[in-house]
Amino acid sequence: MDEELKIFIKVWVSAIISVTYCYFISSRIKTGVLRLLSIIPVCALFFILPLFLALMNHILFTSLFLTILASFKLILFAFDQGPLFHLPSNLTRFICFTCLPIKLQQNPNSQNLVPKWVFGIKVAIYSLLLNFYCDNHNLPRVLRIGLRPVHMYLEFEIFLALIKFLVTITLGCDLEPQFNEPYLATSLQDFWGRRWNLMVSSNLRFAFHEIIHFYLTRDAPSWELTAYFVLNGVCTVVEMAVKRTKFGMRWQLRPVVSWLLTWGFIVSTGAFLFFDPLQYDRYDIRLT
Repeated sequence: MDEELKIFIKVWVSAIISVTYCYFISSRIKTGVLRLLSIIPVCALFFILPLFLALMNHILFTSLFLTILASFKLILFAFDQGPLFHLPSNLTRFICFTCLPIKLQQNPNSQNLVPKWVFGIKVAIYSLLLNFYCDNHNLPRVLRIGLRPVHMYLEFEIFLALIKFLVTITLGCDLEPQFNEPYLATSLQDFWGRRWNLMVSSNLRFAFHEIIHFYLTRDAPSWELTAYFVLNGVCTVVEMAVKRTKFGMRWQLRPVVSWLLTWGFIVSTGAFLFFDPLQYDRYDIRLT
């Protein structure tokens, strides 16, 4: 564990040094191909860094923050696009907006305020799940897969909320939320378009799941994961088309029924096509 922590620190120190190079050197190079060429080695390094890690949580967050989001932001920055343009006023801001899944809030008044006690309940449920995993190593596989979506969501939600809180205090700016209470979704369009992982959705959509699958398993991308997102994408399009028909406008489901159908579909397809191929059982000990 101590050795893993040392490696994790070295990985992120390397990332910060690389981003510092982009701030002082690449930003002075003319926009376009030349700046992109100066940034490509950094992006290549970000693809390699997660391979040095063994702990599941370290792999997940490092691959998401550096390999996917940071690389994509830097590529956009090469052409004066994306969240890094205009160039942040100081190095600290540049590092934060490059390496972390944060974005300046465009319209603070439009944000739905969630009571603070809701976050407290999420932390309590997450703690119970961790203790549950630690005390029950021989849980049935079906139960593990069924609990995994809840565990994954709460872990991301809590960790990203902590990052948002610290960055807001450090930089003194309002940031966009990463999630919008996805468990309240009453349709696939509502879930994928307005509630789930908003930062990644606005940048890369579904590509990052296949990359994270590779870092976790060290195997080639799984067609089951691709099938999961293709199926959800097709069903979302069909759902939107049906809503626009006369039948869809006249016959509307009650919110409770719509919620049950939405989550029944997401959980059932996710269990067989998303979480089962990832074989999370291999990572339970490292995760807890």
